[in-house]
Amino acid sequence: MRKYFAHSAGENPPVPPQEYATHVSNVMRRVQNNINHLSQYFTGNREYFRRGVLAAAIYHDLGKLDELNQTALVQNNQQKLPINHVDAGTAYLNNKKQVESAFLVYSHHIGLQSIPEESAKGKLFLRDQTLQPRTDRRLPDYIDRHREAGITKDITIKPINSDWNGLTRRIALSCLVDGDHGDTAANYGKEYPQTYPPSRWKERLQALDRYVDSLRSKNQDTDKRQELLKKIYLCCRAADTSQQLYACDNPVGTGKTTAVMAHLLKAAIDNNLRHIIVVLPYTNIIKQAVDVYRKALVLSGEDADEIVAEHHNQAEFEDIETRQLTTLWRAPIIVTTAVQFFETIASNRTGRLRKLHELPGSGVFIDETHAAIPTFLWPQTWKWMKDLIAKWSCHFVLASGSLPRFWELPDLIETSEAIPDLINTELRERAIQYEKNRIAPISYPSVLDLEGLIDLVLSKPGPRLVILNTVQSAAVVADALAKEFYGNAYRINLNDSKVLHLSTSLTPLHRGKIVDAVKYRLDLSWDDERRDFTLVATSCVEAGLDFSFRSAFRQRASAASLIQVGGRVRRRGEDFEAYLVDFTIEAPLINRHPAFVTSSKILQKLFAENKFQTISSADIVTEALRRELMSDVNKTHQIIQKKEEELDYPEVANLYKVISSNTILVLVNQLLIQKIENGEKVHPKEINRNSVQIWMDKVLKMCSFPIEKLPGLYGLNPDDYDETFLGYMKGMLKQLRIDSECGGIV
Repeated sequence: MRKYFAHSAGENPPVPPQEYATHVSNVMRRVQNNINHLSQYFTGNREYFRRGVLAAAIYHDLGKLDELNQTALVQNNQQKLPINHVDAGTAYLNNKKQVESAFLVYSHHIGLQSIPEESAKGKLFLRDQTLQPRTDRRLPDYIDRHREAGITKDITIKPINSDWNGLTRRIALSCLVDGDHGDTAANYGKEYPQTYPPSRWKERLQALDRYVDSLRSKNQDTDKRQELLKKIYLCCRAADTSQQLYACDNPVGTGKTTAVMAHLLKAAIDNNLRHIIVVLPYTNIIKQAVDVYRKALVLSGEDADEIVAEHHNQAEFEDIETRQLTTLWRAPIIVTTAVQFFETIASNRTGRLRKLHELPGSGVFIDETHAAIPTFLWPQTWKWMKDLIAKWSCHFVLASGSLPRFWELPDLIETSEAIPDLINTELRERAIQYEKNRIAPISYPSVLDLEGLIDLVLSKPGPRLVILNTVQSAAVVADALAKEFYGNAYRINLNDSKVLHLSTSLTPLHRGKIVDAVKYRLDLSWDDERRDFTLVATSCVEAGLDFSFRSAFRQRASAASLIQVGGRVRRRGEDFEAYLVDFTIEAPLINRHPAFVTSSKILQKLFAENKFQTISSADIVTEALRRELMSDVNKTHQIIQKKEEELDYPEVANLYKVISSNTILVLVNQLLIQKIENGEKVHPKEINRNSVQIWMDKVLKMCSFPIEKLPGLYGLNPDDYDETFLGYMKGMLKQLRIDSECGGIV
């Protein structure tokens, strides 16, 4: 009997060609496993979903049985197959009126396409126009070979009016793509086995109780504050878990990290949830949250990395050489970024969607909700959240010390509604009263230059925090401050330097070391000179980090950002005079962040209207959010919803950007780069910890280089990276100054 192949031979490590039947059978098994894990949480037609996705798995590679493709696979041709192998499967399933299955096959490489555009093709719906005559002639031969190879299973689906929406199709494609990509990576010996560790929710909740109790014995807070924290924790832990959506607007420093986790663990026990996903707005906060959860929730004998997964950069790959590096959501507890979480839900691309099938039946903690996504994305996001709750049994908590109640705004949500608070009214009032004792911000009256900003910062007592709107601006100010103290040939020591720097120009690994150094120095005694320092950073530090500075300075950005920075000043109620200053700056190499143009104008008006002295923090951020939405003159929020309703998936993904950036993943660890170039197996977490995201135009300016073995990945010249201070901005500042001196545009 003739052998048919799905993949050609591999060279490093050497593996024989993979037989067609082996690959299809493996994909079917993996897809069935994915469906089994999520189907109990799906309230729609489970059998139609199961059969629809399995039918796609059976026929997804049917076109590889074309004689030209088989010749290329046998000859070990690593180039693109001569015949588009997707057209045969879509043609066969279309002929059987299994349109949803055909759409999945059509999309399993190129991603979800626009159904309106496909429908406009008429008889060529979901077809490759250039191949249609050839495919139609040879389709019977493909089916004969398919069965000859040993794939005899067939699935017939009774045609119905499908109620699948965009979210259902994304989850269905995720099931298929994960099976396909996973088996391909395994075949070439490059897949790291990613198991499903047992959830053990009851034991983890008990461990969290013990952890929180141990913190109280070590905590130096006042008795009244400790009592408040304890009551908030117990209230969240005891909250009704039959409700699937809660708000939690505890002020900063009142224990949301552990209190909300206690609630979600209880919900996981009561509702048999699969995962708990913690969504944070900034990559910098992830390490602190992960450290807490690993100390509190990992049980004896467990691997902390497998139980509490940390996902920083968007390591999501589609190429056959890099699929094994894709970050997946398989741990019981996942801590990830808002960019990765929300853009995954909105995506049409296979690499990003691959992990989405893990979301049904999960508890989701959107921490620092005020900063999670731009205002114009909330209307469509709210619809997806409601769908995930109603159709996919998810459980959400929206939390922030300055939580905008956008769901109550008819301008933002089609039908405004009330959602329950996680803590009761009495506790909320006590917590809000505690917050009123914090410092009120002031606005510096004039525009500063770089020298003026340094003079202002150093005129206030330390320790000091200075937050700029962009990575470049933060590096410029940090560099200027370092030169102020140490001259041009400075070298930064994390434990005693007068200035530190923290932004995404550093890898997660190196950011973690700087965060540890900042915490260490903030906890020193008041008479220790090492406590008198300045941290220059981006917005990555303004929320979620347990820092308590004496003076803080925030470049004008938004009302929510400024209020959150207040949570990094006199956080523990220390007895000293504190400062929180909003400022504007114009100086060479200080660039503008386009996302803050509207919000900064609104913040300026709020100061002029004396809102910070007259209404609560929650009301300020809600009002600011309302004004931002009203300023969306392009009506982008309405266009996104319209495109989602029209099933125009590429356009939704194009418009739905948490951060509008064309960035490239760049590795800075030279040993890791060498391992990759030598063909050695590399774990996805190592890519995460040792890489940075750099704008594409900046990558082209720097001494970076593509890593040939892994398309889409770059490496960075070691001389252009500073692991203790400026990160990749060390090389970037040199280049920017050269461009500036030569009259280039910055």
